[in-house]
Amino acid sequence: MQTEDGAVYDPEQLRTFVAVTQTLSFTRAAESLGIRQPTVSQHIKRLEEAVGRPLFLRDTRSVTLTSDGEAMAGFARDILAAQERAVGWFTGSRLKGRLRFGVTDDLALTPLPRILRDFRQLYPRIDLELAVLQNDSLIRRIESGHLDVAFVKRSAGMPTPTRGQLVRRDHLVWVGTDGTRLDPELPVPLVVYQAPSLSRAVSVQALEKAGRRSRITCTVRGVNGVLAAVRAGLGIAVMARTLTPADLVELPPSHGLPKLPHLDLVLLTHKAAPAEAAKALTSAILASGSPLKPVTGG
Repeated sequence: MQTEDGAVYDPEQLRTFVAVTQTLSFTRAAESLGIRQPTVSQHIKRLEEAVGRPLFLRDTRSVTLTSDGEAMAGFARDILAAQERAVGWFTGSRLKGRLRFGVTDDLALTPLPRILRDFRQLYPRIDLELAVLQNDSLIRRIESGHLDVAFVKRSAGMPTPTRGQLVRRDHLVWVGTDGTRLDPELPVPLVVYQAPSLSRAVSVQALEKAGRRSRITCTVRGVNGVLAAVRAGLGIAVMARTLTPADLVELPPSHGLPKLPHLDLVLLTHKAAPAEAAKALTSAILASGSPLKPVTGG
């Protein structure tokens, strides 16, 4: 892309920039892109030179976006999404076959369905099959070859059959209704998914490690059950920060709850998946920006 003043925004540099915004780490961005860290630094330097403004504040311990960096993040995703749509328009007719895609139910409540609709319009000859399941079920199906691509959540130290493509690094947080009160003398009331469940395991283990008692007040099968139970005041839950609906709140440290690990939102692809179709789908999701904010509070 070339601006009126002659500045050129190279798509490769924009992809590197988006990877750094997703990971907030030059090292992790390099790993996710399969390139060396000096290359990441070079791409960011050249993009900042083209923009004429710093996009990141960096020190030895952290990477944060400047206000201009926040603006460029949106522009970069729009540019990459437009490029992906253009590629899809001119190549979509030749891609065909079956593609089995799995997603967790909370991610299905985000704008991801719109991205899938656009994908089907661009690639009408790809027979896209969608499975909405819990995280562990999706990982098992990828491992067994019953899914080609899966959009899953992975916490620190959690094993997966493949490293996958990082979409966004997020944080697990404790959520409840506004005005939630927890008696430190009583067990922490938890709303959890049926086992096995990543958020259930993380919440129980974190409380045990911190020496806090807990009790499961409600067990549900899907995200709508979690939201309904928390809204009804039956307990608190663990959710990804960017997936928390607007009518629920992240509980502050004053509640005495232990800090939770970060969470990676990852696209996994089975080794036997149809390569071109799988690449087209993962590229569409990555290029469409951050399909992570809930579309509604429900």
